[in-house]
Amino acid sequence: MVSAKFSCLLQALEMRRISALRDIEVAKTQALAQVRDEEQRIQGHLEAAAHSDRRIRDLLEHSDDQTFFQESQLLVPPGPLEPLTPPQWDEDQQLGGLKESLSQLCGLLLDKEGPPEAPTETADLGPMEAPDPRAPVLSLICPLRRKLWQNYRNLTFDPDSANRHLYLSRQDQQVKHCLKPRGLAGPGSFELWQVQCAQSFQSGRHYWEVRTSSHSVTLGVAYPELTRRKQGAHTDNIGRGPHSWGLCIQEEGAQAWHNGEARRLPAVSGKLLGVDLDLVSGCLTFYSLEPEAQLLHTFHAIFTRPLYPIFWLLEGRTLTLCHRPEAKPHPGLQEEASGLS
Repeated sequence: MVSAKFSCLLQALEMRRISALRDIEVAKTQALAQVRDEEQRIQGHLEAAAHSDRRIRDLLEHSDDQTFFQESQLLVPPGPLEPLTPPQWDEDQQLGGLKESLSQLCGLLLDKEGPPEAPTETADLGPMEAPDPRAPVLSLICPLRRKLWQNYRNLTFDPDSANRHLYLSRQDQQVKHCLKPRGLAGPGSFELWQVQCAQSFQSGRHYWEVRTSSHSVTLGVAYPELTRRKQGAHTDNIGRGPHSWGLCIQEEGAQAWHNGEARRLPAVSGKLLGVDLDLVSGCLTFYSLEPEAQLLHTFHAIFTRPLYPIFWLLEGRTLTLCHRPEAKPHPGLQEEASGLS
């Protein structure tokens, strides 16, 4: 599918290149013609001024006052030169359509509506950012990650919990933080830039993976009673109290948060992250999966109530819940409305 999209994209780009060059050449020809017209107008004005100058000089050489007076009455000075018209060359106009076309053409490769290509039986593919048609890259999966996949869960975001600046797409599997807010917030919407999943866990072991567009995001889990209201100066409340645990990823480093206490961690370079929630042993573990699986931090706790995966993201950031076709529902997974506070 990727090869076909690239071929289609290259053909379209070549056609757009020819069209763009033709349009630029036409605009260039028109601009040059306008410049030549203005040049001829200036040249005509200069010639008229030179002719008038010569007549005045000739008239000044006459010694007869009467002749000078009569001839001077016939002098007609050239009119003033009208303001020059600048060439009609608008770079934004020339490039604006090209940029828009290129954006549309790129959609052929990054089409969000097309179905993902079915994985082959012989290749073990990583979790797919459904329904993104970009084919997953074949890779050697480390034994740890393959073992974690045994408890893989396909998650979706809960639209009712999403902050007004968070827009969901791809069947509620992707969220993006936009500057312009949506309509009125619902009763379950976070006042902070957060969204939680529709699924919760209260028993067993569960694992999911998330693709981030950049740093300045937080991944975690929370009890249903985590407040939706903004309290204090923090931009998020994941891990700020006893009802949640979170991993905050910033450009300069990461922080593991719980009950208002943070543990500083090294910077995370990869954008693919894994979360392993083991309710049997009371462990919540975060992994960085690129270029290989690396343990980032493990929380140890006695979890007493259902836990919802929860996320915070800065403006312009995007989070995608990766799906595996082989993932199966688990008895410990619930999809029901969470409590509000």
